[in-house]
Amino acid sequence: MGLNNFGEIATFIAAVNAGSFSVAAQQLGVTRSGVGKSIARLEERLNVRLINRTPRSLSLTDDGAAFFKRCVQLMDDLEEAELAMAERSGAPHGRLKLSLPLALGHAHVLPVIDGFLAQWPTVSVEVGFTDQCVDLIDEGVDVALRVGGQLQDSELIGRTVAQQRMVLCAAPAYLARHPAPAAIADLKQHQCLFYLSGGKPQPWVFYDDELEVEFSAASRLAMNSIEALRRSVLDGAGIGNLPSYLIEEDLRAGRLQALLPGHKRPRMPIRVLYPTRQHLSPKVRLFIDALIAAWGDVPPWERDLPGVPPR
Repeated sequence: MGLNNFGEIATFIAAVNAGSFSVAAQQLGVTRSGVGKSIARLEERLNVRLINRTPRSLSLTDDGAAFFKRCVQLMDDLEEAELAMAERSGAPHGRLKLSLPLALGHAHVLPVIDGFLAQWPTVSVEVGFTDQCVDLIDEGVDVALRVGGQLQDSELIGRTVAQQRMVLCAAPAYLARHPAPAAIADLKQHQCLFYLSGGKPQPWVFYDDELEVEFSAASRLAMNSIEALRRSVLDGAGIGNLPSYLIEEDLRAGRLQALLPGHKRPRMPIRVLYPTRQHLSPKVRLFIDALIAAWGDVPPWERDLPGVPPR
């Protein structure tokens, strides 16, 4: 089918939607006979009858109904492609609403937002910080950043932009009083500070000879704030299991020391999520691009961390 035949398809769609050759002709700015001849040529080329005609009405045949459905989808796709390219070439504008996790958002997304706003003066950004899952569609969120978990909502698209790595660590003041553990079993002799999720302390996960091993123990201190947990570890209260993006500067400055570097740790994906749409607006697409460009293949908080093996 040549490109010139799309005109006949458009005429066929217009006639079906209008329910009349005469009305379709008025909408298209052609004669009634021109509409009839166009559809007749289409039927002849396809070798099927598409429309049953009477002096007062028209109706689709079974073949016509099937063809009409495909043609409508085709035209919608063409219109969507044109709109997407028009928006892609345009500058972003309007409000961009983000939902970000507290610690990661504060430490490593705010600098990206600052640069994004400086580059695109016609965009404004609204940020909600929370470690809870929010309904992006109900709350009108354009982009959310989430750590770990499975993508189960079919109305969302997820793209992994980095990995979270947990680091077992303690302050020099604590290690001055307690010898550093040399094996997972040694942790039982230490004050271990656990993160609470759903009211339950979360076990620490290691790989020992490629087997997944969980460690948990009675703890004198557990809390549901990862930043408060970091504060207690810095104060020398015990050993913590903290994300590398949260303690990067502490490790580099020597305020914390990584422990058990020979034991592999699992990683969790860090994803950008956005509602399923037929195309991305420039503000969403360019913000995601800016985040990926800033973090790269290895995010800045993972590069050359003291005491932490390379990825």
